[in-house]
Amino acid sequence: MIPEWIMAGLWGLIAGSALLIGALFAYLFKIPSRIVASIMAFGAGVLLSAISLELMEESFTLGGYYNMLIGFLMGAVIFTVINVYLARKGAKHRKRSQKQLGSDEDDSNSLAIAAGSVIDGIPESIAIGLTMITGGAVSVATVIAIFISNIPEGLSSTAGFKKAGWGFRPIFILWSVIAISSAIASLAGYSIFSHLPPSVISLTLALAAGGILAMLVDTMIPEAFSETHNMAGLITVLGFITSFILSKIG
Repeated sequence: MIPEWIMAGLWGLIAGSALLIGALFAYLFKIPSRIVASIMAFGAGVLLSAISLELMEESFTLGGYYNMLIGFLMGAVIFTVINVYLARKGAKHRKRSQKQLGSDEDDSNSLAIAAGSVIDGIPESIAIGLTMITGGAVSVATVIAIFISNIPEGLSSTAGFKKAGWGFRPIFILWSVIAISSAIASLAGYSIFSHLPPSVISLTLALAAGGILAMLVDTMIPEAFSETHNMAGLITVLGFITSFILSKIG
C-alpha cells in the first residue's frame, strides 16, 4: 500500500507531466494556434468547474463564509501582484499560442516565462494535495482539470523557447523541473496541511481557488477568445460540464 503522502506527490507529478507532453508536441510538430487555444478554452472550463464545485465548496464546508472569502481574495491578490511583476519582466504572453518570444528577445524573457509557469502551477498543485485531505482520496476532476490546462501552456511556451534559440535539452530540463515542483507542491499541500485545523485548510483551499481563477482570467481565457472567437464560450462550457460529470462520477 503506497502511503498517501507519496500518492499526493505522484498525482501532482501526473498533472505537471502535461507540461512535458505539450512541450514534446510543440518541439516535434507545428501545432496550429487555434487548436492550442481550443484546448485552452476547454481547460479553462474544466478548471472553472473544479474551482466552484471542488475547492470553494469544500472551503465553505470546512470554514464557512469568513475563511472562504478571506482566502479567495488573498489568492487573487497574491497571484495578481506576482503576475504583474512577471509581466513586466517578459512573461506577459507565457500562455499565448500566437504571440511567442521572438529571436530578438533574450533569455531573461524565457526565464520569466518559466517562473510564471511555476507560479501558475503552485496553487493548482497545492489544491491537489488538499483534496486528498478533505475527501480521503484525490479529486479526479481537479487532477484532470489541471492536466488539461497544462498541455497548452507546454505547447505555447515551448514554441517561444525555440524561437529564442533554446535547444531540446534545456527546454526539457526546464519543464521537468517545473513538473517536479508541481509534485513537491502537491505533496506539501497534503503533508503540511493535514496536521493543521480545518479553518486553515479552508482558507488555503479558497486561496488556491482565488489564485487559479485570477490566472484563468489573466492568461487562459483571453488567449482562448483571441483565437477561437465566438466558439470560445461553447468550448469552455463543454469543459465545465465534462468536469462536472467527472466530479459526480468520482
